[in-house]
Amino acid sequence: MSTGLVIALAVAGVLIVWTLVRVRQGQAGSDVIVRCSQGHLFTTIWIPGVSFKAIRLGMDRSQWCPVGRHWTTVSRVRESDLTQEDIEQARECHDIRIP
Repeated sequence: MSTGLVIALAVAGVLIVWTLVRVRQGQAGSDVIVRCSQGHLFTTIWIPGVSFKAIRLGMDRSQWCPVGRHWTTVSRVRESDLTQEDIEQARECHDIRIP
């Protein structure tokens, strides 16, 4: 096996494990709460390294906000930092169902 292939497989393995850990922690997956730059809360699919509907900007993403109906920068929000009312509000509004 060539060195390049071994490195590629190792990197892929690390990314898969990292993604699975993030999903288990609630920091990635299909219903992650995000906040747009104008403060709107909604849920989205957040899978590290995968973006078909957003432009990745480091830890943030530029994508469509279904609440304010505008393009914006969104970032993940820890549920522990939100009130129950905020969580319920975010869960009422989902963006499109592709990563």
